[in-house]
Amino acid sequence: MIEGLVVAVRSVIGFFSLLIFARILGKQQISQLNFFDYVLGITIGSIAASLTTDLSSRAWPHWIGLLTWAALGLLMEYAAMKWRYCGKYIDGEPTIIIMKGKILEEGLKKVRYRVSDIMELLRNKDVFNLNEVEFAIIEPNGQLSVLKKAEQQPVTKKDLNLSSKPVDISTEIIYDGLIFDENLKNLKLDRNWLKKELNKQGIKNPEEVFLATIDHNGELYVDKYKDYINNGVDIGDYKGPY
Repeated sequence: MIEGLVVAVRSVIGFFSLLIFARILGKQQISQLNFFDYVLGITIGSIAASLTTDLSSRAWPHWIGLLTWAALGLLMEYAAMKWRYCGKYIDGEPTIIIMKGKILEEGLKKVRYRVSDIMELLRNKDVFNLNEVEFAIIEPNGQLSVLKKAEQQPVTKKDLNLSSKPVDISTEIIYDGLIFDENLKNLKLDRNWLKKELNKQGIKNPEEVFLATIDHNGELYVDKYKDYINNGVDIGDYKGPY
């Protein structure tokens, strides 16, 4: 019973310590994960696990080790941002492995990738022919960046001299049946306007609505808990094929 209580207390300490250190280290640990970050994350997690379950030793040495590893990781991250050569050593450098449709064998040897690995990464980028590629670069996190040749790139509205409307993020005004009055206020709207718009769609109560958003053009999107589409099928009650 006492051991269980000690494990519970240590678990709380380890959990919140790991949470704090993860927040301090930042999202770069996820968004730009390289080998060093991968090893650092595993080590910190392993120390936190030992802090929780290793009852043969006191908790504070594990916590000091956890703090030290997190501090060193933060220090290396700061050094990589401040000094370019330090960053190149810690994070690595991008490597060109395809140029003008030709595979650079020396680049492949440097990153230790096989041709089959590169072809797989290219297929993930919807590229099935090497002749389509102008440049392909292996990033420090192992991801492949591809620049297609000019004739292989999709046509844009700019290429066709077509005008386009600005794109903006929709604003939530109802979620899970709850109305966001602050968002309505920011849009210079009120509940009376919202009620009228919902009535137009046969909705008498906001509690029927799972999600409602409005875009910069003033168009209202409404998703109800039960949607009737496909000749009257109630999607809310649909259980899938038998």
